Amino acid sequence: MAKHTGPVCKLCRREGTKLFLKGDRCYSQQCAVEKRPTAPGQHGAARKKATAYSVQLREKQKAKRAYGLMEKQFHSYYVKASKMRGVTGENMLILIERRLDNVIYRMGIGSSRAQSRQIVNHGHITVNGETVNIPSYLIKAGDTIAIKETKKEKAFFEELKRAKIANLPKWLSFEPSELKGKIESIPAREDIDLTIAENMIVELYSK
Repeated sequence: MAKHTGPVCKLCRREGTKLFLKGDRCYSQQCAVEKRPTAPGQHGAARKKATAYSVQLREKQKAKRAYGLMEKQFHSYYVKASKMRGVTGENMLILIERRLDNVIYRMGIGSSRAQSRQIVNHGHITVNGETVNIPSYLIKAGDTIAIKETKKEKAFFEELKRAKIANLPKWLSFEPSELKGKIESIPAREDIDLTIAENMIVELYSK
């Protein structure tokens, strides 16, 4: 599947739920899901009988689109999770949640995962004092995440210093005034607030 370059709000409408792809707009009355809660297209409002396959596919697409992953990337997390101890579906989501771009988003540095990915790509982030520009980098418990010293004077980060971070997950800590945070622990399944039935994704890939 090629990278989606169209309006991302259509992705939320297609999945029938907020994927928080547009940052602050997703929390406002301008949210497309609030204004037009039907699938996009001429027949979006038509009722269609859901099959077992279509339900499983929608759960996979929902997860992929929420995290901004391509099919090959997403499937690689499933393969890795299937080789780990524990529940495959939960392991898969936890692996994805540990991505550096997602951590930057969860800390409130970026308003969306797409913006957070761009911040990482541009070399603005350090992990334990070393610059990391790979969005898929997997963080570990105890890692220190910070804005690179030479980037702190940028207007974007100066504004962030005065921001109040809301809804910070318990497995993370972040101090805006210092532009520095820490991975307090590895996230658990209950720490992931996305409404995804990961067991259906596992069933789809297991066929």
